[in-house]
Amino acid sequence: MGSYITLTTEGQGLYEFTDQVAGQVRDRGIRNGLCTLFIQHTSASLTVQENADPSAQHDLENWLNRLVPEGDPLYTHTFEGRDDMPAHIKAALTATSLSIPVIDGCLALGTWQGVFCWEHRHGRQQRSIALHIG
Repeated sequence: MGSYITLTTEGQGLYEFTDQVAGQVRDRGIRNGLCTLFIQHTSASLTVQENADPSAQHDLENWLNRLVPEGDPLYTHTFEGRDDMPAHIKAALTATSLSIPVIDGCLALGTWQGVFCWEHRHGRQQRSIALHIG
């Protein structure tokens, strides 16, 4: 069964949406299967990451920004701003889809794991994530 989750992001960073995904699993009554998520954008990504200590998310963001800096003179795709090409590179280096097992009606995430949209652009964005549970 497929559906979509829409998220509004307010600039670069990790945005947790574990509860929305878990709610979709509950609503469908799937006991055992696989939850697949796919972000329909080329400047944001998905990740399963620590959700207990925000400093882990902050450190990830800082590290990726250092790895893929804005304003690199090699970039030619700059029409949409300094953050556009770096956002595409960051999305290419990270994940655009996730698969999470569903066991006994629950996402089989670890104690400190959450599902995040990783926004790579500075401005406010609407992000659409396709979700399939089966």
